[in-house]
Amino acid sequence: MTSFQKEFTLKAYSRGFHLITKEIMQEVKQELSSIDIGVFHVFIQHTSASLTINENADPSVRVDFESHFNDSVPEHAPYYTHTIEGSDDMPAHLKASTLGSSLSIPISHGELNLGTWQGIYLCEHRDNGGRRTIVVTALGTLSKH
Repeated sequence: MTSFQKEFTLKAYSRGFHLITKEIMQEVKQELSSIDIGVFHVFIQHTSASLTINENADPSVRVDFESHFNDSVPEHAPYYTHTIEGSDDMPAHLKASTLGSSLSIPISHGELNLGTWQGIYLCEHRDNGGRRTIVVTALGTLSKH
């Protein structure tokens, strides 16, 4: 068995749903290549942004995600009491809790075993969320080559 863990910071993204699969792979490609079979865990260290896996080809999916979540979890709801950090803060916390802060993805032959049309999204729920810190951990069997 082998393992590795790496922490890195993404650039600041605007509010919305952003494919970050390539950025993650740039950070871990070398370490990941030594794992034949395993599990890759991705965690975001923030309470107002989240992670999910979904469509990686058609950008309209990401627009529809943002529209849906803004309709489902509106800003300025009269029952919010956590409002000191701005009108987008409490909705961001609710959206992040709904989608989650981590993902687990199988590793097969040194690659993430995502489906053909799957990508990893950073779900930025704040208007100005800033840079986001990601922690990845991989566990698995060493590749024989």
